[in-house]
Amino acid sequence: MRNTIVSLISIVLGLIAGGLLMLMIGSNPFEGYMYLIQGAFKNISRIGDTLATATPLIFTGLSVAFAFRTGLFNIGASGQMLIGGLCATAVGLTYDFSRPVLLLAMILAGALGGALWAFLPGLLKAKFNVHEVVATIMMNWIAYWTVYYVVPGYFKGEFLETESKTLSEKASLKMPFLTEMFQGSYINFGIFLAVICVIIIAFIINKTTLGFELKAVGFNRHAAEYAGMRVNRNIILSMVISGALAGLGGVALYTGNASSIQIGILPFQGYDGIAVALLGNNAPFGVFFAAILFGILYSGTGFMNAMTEIPPELANTIIAIIIYFAATSVLIHRLVNKFWKRGGGKDVNASAVKKGEA
Repeated sequence: MRNTIVSLISIVLGLIAGGLLMLMIGSNPFEGYMYLIQGAFKNISRIGDTLATATPLIFTGLSVAFAFRTGLFNIGASGQMLIGGLCATAVGLTYDFSRPVLLLAMILAGALGGALWAFLPGLLKAKFNVHEVVATIMMNWIAYWTVYYVVPGYFKGEFLETESKTLSEKASLKMPFLTEMFQGSYINFGIFLAVICVIIIAFIINKTTLGFELKAVGFNRHAAEYAGMRVNRNIILSMVISGALAGLGGVALYTGNASSIQIGILPFQGYDGIAVALLGNNAPFGVFFAAILFGILYSGTGFMNAMTEIPPELANTIIAIIIYFAATSVLIHRLVNKFWKRGGGKDVNASAVKKGEA
């Protein structure tokens, strides 16, 4: 409950700061936010586009949050997305299975590609204590140049060398019934896959022995090792699961939101996943709602810019401010605790200490 309040306060403070920026450039913040909301929810098509925009962020947010929960900082979600998208695209362009089998193969290939791309940083961390931030950043650029070489070399598009061939309808996550339901929106099956992953990851973290061990390693690696847990195995497994989730984000982005993969672009959703995880307090359902918020901001920006003179970069600024407040949540926690005590509530941390003493 307290973490939810902190996230909501961070969002409100970010929106207030965004409103002040609008005032500074001579725009009406109420009008700006009204058009931003309209851009995200004005009709069923825009709602579908908002959900589609949020879908890769759900995957990357889950990826980063899962690693955070086990004491690891996976900053390589962008590279894992690229490799996941490349593997899924390669399967979709190479094989001619029936649609259910082909989509299943593409999803599995994307998850496997992302998992393998995260395996090496996990192994280096477990065996040689190489910091995962350094290792995953390097893997991002290896993924970037791998795609830069493979796509023009093996899957070059019909008209452009900078992108792959277009996936057939059979190899796309776009579903006719969803497209019709949302009046031409680019929403796709990826949103359902994302919801399934949220539920599975929440179950693993909160209800399984594996989740308990992973969290224990994150809290105190040495204590977990003393308790007999296989720390190195859990570190590698955590990174592999995190990479698989990011790889699925690549599948959703390149075979659902889009129909080809481009070279020379490192997907920003991988880095935004860090922000989504922070705002969602590294909780699967919190990540889901944080990703939806980011989808609203990104989807509504274009409409806000078209209807006013407010620059589209303002949405990125608002997101950055929200994350700044989320990252400094310790200060907000103190303020919340202060008001909580005044209202007759008890500090959660103090209560926990007393129970421990008892």
